[in-house]
Amino acid sequence: MVTDLHHDLDLPVDAAEPARRLAEQLSSIVRAGTAGDVATAWETALPCRRRPGNRRCTGRIVVRRETEASTPIRWHCSACGDEGVISNWADSPFDLRPRRLPRAVDIHEVVITADVAATLRELQLLDPDCERIVFRIRAHDEGAALTTTDDDLEQLVESVAAEANHEPHRRRQRRLDTAFDALNDAAQTPGNR
Repeated sequence: MVTDLHHDLDLPVDAAEPARRLAEQLSSIVRAGTAGDVATAWETALPCRRRPGNRRCTGRIVVRRETEASTPIRWHCSACGDEGVISNWADSPFDLRPRRLPRAVDIHEVVITADVAATLRELQLLDPDCERIVFRIRAHDEGAALTTTDDDLEQLVESVAAEANHEPHRRRQRRLDTAFDALNDAAQTPGNR
């Protein structure tokens, strides 16, 4: 699949649901591609959207972004072989490249479930630093692995708590509470990271 991201940015409000889901998947791939490592392919926690044989694909999206912003982001599924490139992603609302130099701090890995990772990707009011953490989540044998600093983890926990406190739908609030508990436990237990 060859995609120009600008086409998805101009999606009409009354666009068909399949087009909206595809645009959402492609924007998530750009977020992951710009939040993670440069010039190396890495397996994200993003699930594949395909349904070969009417069954959900079990694969995860693998992304690779080169150092040049004019180079398309390459992606493929780790299981079914679905693949594509996304161009014109630089400086879009989904571009999560850091805008400042990173500081030298300790980085920790927090293992979370795939459901918690999915809940984090649905958060609406994240600042760019927290959004970068969420879309940098990698696939892991036990679900997903979030790499973060202590300060960034604390900020993400606060964001999840704020959204959970204002969520009117009970089911989504339970999912946010579960995500909060998982992240808060990791923040409180340095030895488990």
